Order: sequence, then structure tokens, then C-alpha cells
Amino acid sequence: MARTTICILHTGGTIGMRRGPRGYEPDPGFLSARMGEMPEFSSAALPAWKLHAFDPLLDSSNMTAADWRAIGNAIVERYDDFDGFIVVHGTDTMAYSASALSFMLEGLAKPVVFTGSQIPLAEVRSDARENLITSLQLVADHPVPEVCLYFGDRLFRGNRATKVTSKGYRAFDSPNFPPLGRIGVDITIDRDLVRPVPPGPLRLTEVGQPEVTDIRVFPGITASMLARFLEHPLDGAVLHTYGAGNAPEHPELLAVLREASERGVVIVNCTQCLAGSVDMQGYATGSGLAEAGVVSGFDMTPEAALTKLFFLLSQNLDRTEVRRLIGVDLRGELTRKA
Repeated sequence: MARTTICILHTGGTIGMRRGPRGYEPDPGFLSARMGEMPEFSSAALPAWKLHAFDPLLDSSNMTAADWRAIGNAIVERYDDFDGFIVVHGTDTMAYSASALSFMLEGLAKPVVFTGSQIPLAEVRSDARENLITSLQLVADHPVPEVCLYFGDRLFRGNRATKVTSKGYRAFDSPNFPPLGRIGVDITIDRDLVRPVPPGPLRLTEVGQPEVTDIRVFPGITASMLARFLEHPLDGAVLHTYGAGNAPEHPELLAVLREASERGVVIVNCTQCLAGSVDMQGYATGSGLAEAGVVSGFDMTPEAALTKLFFLLSQNLDRTEVRRLIGVDLRGELTRKA
């Protein structure tokens, strides 16, 4: 039987940085060189791997939709040559990229695992070694045909993950959906949670550059403030509301939302709470938003809601259909109660 071969796409991030005169800095060949020097990465217990470094390497804070397209294209171009993919990525926007790729890669039948580290692989006390080795084993021996995110002994669905700490090794969590896998002495995958392999072939649906924004409701927000956020030519917005999807029930504020919705702006309601779901029928303050044309994001993470807006608004769909699809589970990104 041929040995499994994994493609590692190195987009940048802390994991492959080296210490320079101004602190940690990216070096295109450094991660590959360090992995080549460490005997565990050439162990027969691991699959064969080939690393492709992006040029230039990016701090994930600089990621844009164009970079999501570049990652997607790199996977599509190599899809027939490898059994799976690991995307090495900075932690700051990893959940955005994993969410975006989950929508963009339609017909995905091979594992794609995003990972990175809080401390570079070059450092003695680093989480990079474990994250990389386990990601290789997951892709080769426990393949999940989805876009996933592995970090700190848990495998998450990519569009369900969010970064929860800048200091701990368990940097990510999945507040509204269980991990797909837990890694300890044994690697355990909950196959009941894994989505069925979709019909192929693989197709990359690219995202463009629609005008999309993030708006956080706060005590004292005014209609004039909100109107500036929603000015033309905005296409979509994620509205971060209180609790189960509530916002101030001020007529002027609701009028601004209604005008923007009628103008074609798709406004998605997501809760500011780390866990839980939007229920726009539970309180009058939520019902007022629905009457103004705001649509529920249910229990999507803000990262999933934003990237789903990018994905849907980049296609030739009318706004009524975009609003409908926001509430449809496309890639396991949301839970709707019957």
C-alpha cells in the first residue's frame, strides 16, 4: 500500500517564525528546515509530507479574502496529488480562514486541517511540535473530510471554532458544537458528528470583495452612529447584539436598520455571548430587529457569519435568497431547532 502523502501549506504565522533583531519574524524556508532537522518528522509512524511556503508569508492579521482565494486555489491545484492538507496559519484570524474555506471548497472529500502554534517551533518550549505531529496523524490515520481546525488536543469543525485566549495552549474553542475529535493517549473521532462526504468533484467557489462590516451594539449606541456604519455602498453586516439577539428598541435605530435592509444590506444578528443562539422571537427587542429586516445568525460564530456573508454576496444571488441562505445549514456552521 502506498504511503499517505500530506501537503503542508505554510501561509505564515508564529509557528514558522525565527527570532530576529526586532523580535519574531517570518522566514520562508525556516519551518521546512526545522522540521527536516527534527527526527520525529521523518519517522515511519508519520505520513510523508511536502511543504509549500507561500510567498510572501503573512502575519494572519493581514489576511484578506484574496488570501482565502490563494489558499483555496493551492488546495485545488494539488488536490489529486495528495491525500490531505494541513494549512499552517497564524492564530489571530485562523477561525476566519477556516470558516471561509469551509464554504468555498464545495465537494471536499479529503481532510483539510488548519493548525498553528502560540510559540514558534524553533523554541524549546513550544506547542508547535505537538500540533503539527498530531495534525499529520489526524489527516493520515483519522481523516475527516471537512475543513477542520486542530489546536491544543481538540479537533474542531473549522466554521465552529473561535479563538478564546492569546496566552493558553488551548487557544480555540467551539462553544456551540462539540469537538469532532479529542486527542490524549488515544485519538478519538466522533464519527456521528462528521458530515457525510459530499458529491464531487471538488470545486472552489471564490469570494470577491463585497462591502461587509462588523457592528457591535453597546449601551448608548445611537441611530446616527449606526447610520454611519451602514452607509452606502455597504452590502452586508454582522450585528453583534445582546443575549439572545436583543438590541435597543429605539424607533430611530430600528428605522436606520429598516432603511438599510430595504436598500439591500443583508444584516445578520449574532449574539455577543460566547455560547448560545439568537432567538429573535423571544423578546420584543429581538422581534423589532426582525421586523426591521435583520435576519437571525442562530448559533453561528461571528467568524462563520462574516465569511458566510462574503461567500453568499460573492455569488449571483438576489438579496432575498442571500437572506434565506443565511439561515440554512450549508457546511455544519449552524444549528436550527425544529
